[in-house]
Amino acid sequence: MKIQRRPTNVLLPVPLVLVSVAGDEGSPPDIVTLAWAGTVCSAPPMLSVSVRPSRHSYALLQRRHEFVVNLPRARQARQVDLCGNTSGRDTDKFAACGFHPVAAARVRAPMIAECPINIECVTRHRLSLGAHDLFVGEIVAVHYDEEVLDEHGRLQVAAVDALAYVHGEYWTLGRKVGSYGFTVGDAPVEVDESEDVGPEPSAGAASGSDVGGSQAGAGA
Repeated sequence: MKIQRRPTNVLLPVPLVLVSVAGDEGSPPDIVTLAWAGTVCSAPPMLSVSVRPSRHSYALLQRRHEFVVNLPRARQARQVDLCGNTSGRDTDKFAACGFHPVAAARVRAPMIAECPINIECVTRHRLSLGAHDLFVGEIVAVHYDEEVLDEHGRLQVAAVDALAYVHGEYWTLGRKVGSYGFTVGDAPVEVDESEDVGPEPSAGAASGSDVGGSQAGAGA
């Protein structure tokens, strides 16, 4: 039986990213933890991030029109939580997290050296939605740590050990269950609805109980 609840954001999982942006003159660059982020276009490659106007990083994003999306590892959950619950108005988040800023190739915003994937973006659109504004950025450069690529330059997802955000909790991705297009050419499968055919729970997905963040913190 289905149970109807009030409208709310229940999409899961969503990615956890650290967005870095250049600071004002004389001020350090800022980092903000975001969970409202996603791919929006493939040609040109674009992604989006949603930020509350009250956040310190929001004003910087508006002025700079460029940013870097850094993908953290699971072992960086504490730094992720800190950047989502500390204001850049009075805290140098790079220093507080032990992160090192690295010059990007195409934008003024710094990359986070300790993150395995860094995505340079230039803002192309901004849309006011309500509690959040949506920034759509065109991807102008992508950087990978060598260790997350195989000998042919292909991304090894398991080596990234990425984080996901699920209703105020930090999770890892768990196990691979297939690849895009793996059903092409398969014969139709008859399902006996009397049997349990749901996927088994992922043993690899564990919640970050000691670093649980708030819905407002990671999504703002």
